Amino acid sequence: MPPQKPTEARRLPQRQRGYERVAALREAAAACFVEKGYEGATMTEIAARAGAAIGSLYQFFPTKEALAHALIEDYAQALFGEVAKLAERSDDLDTNELAARLSAFLITFRRRHPAFVMLVESGPVPAADGMSIRRRLRAELQALLTRRAPHRSTEDMYAVAVTVQQMMKAAVAIQAEPGMPGRQKALSQLQHAMQLYLHDVFSE
Repeated sequence: MPPQKPTEARRLPQRQRGYERVAALREAAAACFVEKGYEGATMTEIAARAGAAIGSLYQFFPTKEALAHALIEDYAQALFGEVAKLAERSDDLDTNELAARLSAFLITFRRRHPAFVMLVESGPVPAADGMSIRRRLRAELQALLTRRAPHRSTEDMYAVAVTVQQMMKAAVAIQAEPGMPGRQKALSQLQHAMQLYLHDVFSE
């Protein structure tokens, strides 16, 4: 019999009170992971922060790894949900506004969910799973951008999606570097570069 994945062993809440308790436990875990790191955070500390008994935590999340995976599932769903919302609105945005939103997309997401990147990069997530998230994000970006350039080939738009994704990551790197002088000017220039690039993509 194959070993269970961490997510398979979790008990799911059955009532509203259970959902609220699980939400509090996840929120507490996210805060602890950000403050202490995955290795430094303990289940006892997480339960205490949520104001829950340790037995209640283990009832829904038998291991810290299962708890971390549950958070990552939540964050990944939120990430792709935000991309879907942007895709729905993209037809109403001009190229400059779309570029501005794409430039700030990952910065905003990381600010809202600070535990996500930490868990993916230094937590229990296998590298292959982290790559799977990045590849799906790239595919979602490709679909979004293709709506504006249906005349371009699939191969071209894949390359465009890769380029845009790397520019989004560059914005994150600029935002995250401690003590960077002229940070906002650098971000503005990156956004301008994204605007020029997308104008070329959509007009060719």
